[in-house]
Amino acid sequence: MTDNNLKHIIEAIIFASEEELTLKQLKDILENCRMPASFKEIEQTINSLNEEYETRGSGFSIIQIAGGYQYATKREFAEFVGKLKLETGKKKLSQSAIETLSIIAYKQPIPRSEMEFIRGVNVDYIVNALLERDLIMIKGRASTPGRPILYGTSDNFLKVLGLNSLSDLPKLREINEILKNEKIEGITEADIDLFNSVNNNFEENPAKGQSAIDFNDVPDEKEPEIKNGNLEINEIKTNDGQTNQNQ
Repeated sequence: MTDNNLKHIIEAIIFASEEELTLKQLKDILENCRMPASFKEIEQTINSLNEEYETRGSGFSIIQIAGGYQYATKREFAEFVGKLKLETGKKKLSQSAIETLSIIAYKQPIPRSEMEFIRGVNVDYIVNALLERDLIMIKGRASTPGRPILYGTSDNFLKVLGLNSLSDLPKLREINEILKNEKIEGITEADIDLFNSVNNNFEENPAKGQSAIDFNDVPDEKEPEIKNGNLEINEIKTNDGQTNQNQ
């Protein structure tokens, strides 16, 4: 197989996929088609494709995102693509949902009680909405009394933000410096107070809860379901045979 053949095949596979593809997935597809290629050859081919796109001034490239490869438009065209997104009427997250998602992203794995402590309000509805949109996921249970469920961000969260891994998130210290030195349109004093609350809490105990994960018993507790905008009450049986209601 010539280099051009491999290049065109990989280009077509990534272009046709709705999801990001890892090197292993690409390798498996090629091997199933009796066209074996090493990880290094695939990676070099992707780099070669990007060099071609850059040379001819294309408006897109192949990027690494959520541990895989996917086509994406370039940053300089974000304004125009953003208009397209507005036209398609994609529902935006509410301000409270964005705040809760930010807390989860920087404090994960985290139970609901800690989210509520930071925000000062109940987060049941928001957490379930974020679960429905596949932005967060259940990571396990804490070993503290009551063994609360711990939440963290999902792979879809990385894709929505255009990140390859959580390490690409801006550092809290960097954000703090920006908030101190620049006045940003749309950022209110309440937003800054919330950020400082998360930042201070994180610096005091950055690894809280992470050593207390237990992945064995996650299915024990049913999450509230959302139907027609309302939380559905689920019955959960306890060890003594009694039935409790969980809302």
